[in-house]
Amino acid sequence: MRHRRGLAVLSAVGVVLLASAEVAVSATRLPGFRSPSGNIRCLFIPAPSGARTSSATILCTIARADYAARLRARCAGPPMGLDWTGFTLSATRRGFVSCSGGVLFNPETQRPSYVTLPYGRSWKHGAFTCRSRTTGVTCRNPRGHGLFVSRRSWRTW
Repeated sequence: MRHRRGLAVLSAVGVVLLASAEVAVSATRLPGFRSPSGNIRCLFIPAPSGARTSSATILCTIARADYAARLRARCAGPPMGLDWTGFTLSATRRGFVSCSGGVLFNPETQRPSYVTLPYGRSWKHGAFTCRSRTTGVTCRNPRGHGLFVSRRSWRTW
C-alpha cells in the first residue's frame, strides 16, 4: 500500500514539474543587456497587450552606485514609501527614477535575457538605442529623451 501511495505522490510531483517546465519554456523573452562589468543592466519591457507600442520602456538597474542610499531614501520617503528599482525611459517621454513596490514585469510569463554589451558598442531594440562606455550607459528614445547611468552619477532628460 505504501508503495502505491509513494508512486502516486511521485507521479503528481512529476506532473507539476512538467507543467512548470512548460510555463518556463513558453515564457516571453525580454531582451536586455548588461555592461561588461555586470554592474549595469537594462531590460526592454514591451507595451502591454492592446496598448500602443509607445508605452514600451527600458528599465536600467545598477548593482553598485555611489548615490544608491540617496535614491533609496528618496523613494522610501513620503508620500511614496517604495523601493528604488533604477531608471526608466519610455519610448516618447523623458527618463525618470523608478520607485516601485515590486517587479516591473510578470515573472510568471516573462523572462529577462541579457547579453553583454561591450564598451563602445550600441544595442538597439524597438524605439531605443543604448550605448555602453567605460564611463557608463546612455539610452535614448527617438524624441531625444534619455538617461545616463554610471557608478558615480546618473541623469535623465
